Amino acid sequence: MWARCLRFVLLVWFPGVLHGQSAALPCPAPTLNGGYFVPENETYAHETKLTYACEKGLKPAAEVWWATSTCQNGKWSHEPQCIAENACIPPAIPNAKYTENQNGWYEEGNVIRITCDKGYEYKDRNATATCRNGTWSSVLFCERSTHACGEPPKIPHAVIIHQDYQELFAPDSEVQYECEDGYTIEGGDTRKSIFCMSGTWSEGPACRPATSSRTSERETEPQITPISNCGRPPTVPNGEVVEASVLFLRYQCSIFYKRTGPETVMCYSDGTWSHVPTCRAAFCSVDTDRYPQLKPDGVKYIKDGETVRLECVKMAHWWMDHFSVGRCTDRRIWLSRCCNWLEHKAKTC
Repeated sequence: MWARCLRFVLLVWFPGVLHGQSAALPCPAPTLNGGYFVPENETYAHETKLTYACEKGLKPAAEVWWATSTCQNGKWSHEPQCIAENACIPPAIPNAKYTENQNGWYEEGNVIRITCDKGYEYKDRNATATCRNGTWSSVLFCERSTHACGEPPKIPHAVIIHQDYQELFAPDSEVQYECEDGYTIEGGDTRKSIFCMSGTWSEGPACRPATSSRTSERETEPQITPISNCGRPPTVPNGEVVEASVLFLRYQCSIFYKRTGPETVMCYSDGTWSHVPTCRAAFCSVDTDRYPQLKPDGVKYIKDGETVRLECVKMAHWWMDHFSVGRCTDRRIWLSRCCNWLEHKAKTC
């Protein structure tokens, strides 16, 4: 009788403890065709780690030539399997999704296609990989999009509504601010949206006391409107428009030129464009015809910060080809003397 009362008290006061103890179920020994594991038991206690390997011509469906699996409440963290050596295990690809096979591995010739998460893009435009002889034909990777934006700016006396926190926002994302009680923005409204445009957030609101008699300094300032309201896009010498969205234009400089100023241009409500970027020269030129030691080959252009190999006029006593290294730094060219590749490699030239 006393024992039955004690059991009742335990059930009432310690249900979590009893549930936790009963939930820690043991695991039965796995069925492993073509392999072996240690320790070899009929059952394994909760959190027991099992190590296994496979016979010749096979490999584990995880890790390298051996693998481990852990008993977790009656189930193995992964079911031990031995698969063909030319099969592939699922790759780990951050910031991406793809359809995984139900058996947990891929046969020779299987192809996977990934989809990058919002705000990320395929590296080198590569989205597929093929299982070939136990490895994937390419390393798939999703990198942050150059057009994505970080977290929205913090605005005094305002919060972002209808949006959970996240570190990265895809291009054209919209977030809405709302001023705290007693504050308003232009025109007496309390809400305003901003947009992610080519990696940069559009200008946010300014929340000011609603009871202030001072006229808002921004009330007469032009606001961002669709680019169609501004007519023909502004011309940028040595640059061109590479993206035209509803609310902005994105410019890119020609090769051998570097952009200064904003990458994007927006249209204001008064029909004017925002500040336009400029493309300044960022290269050096070498007229090989003007250097007696160089083999005449016309004018060569070198990007700022890069080097180029210039062939030298062959001399009778040289037993190896010689060349000069041209380096462009801050639009100034520097030429080494003519040396063979061994002298260049030893940095004696």
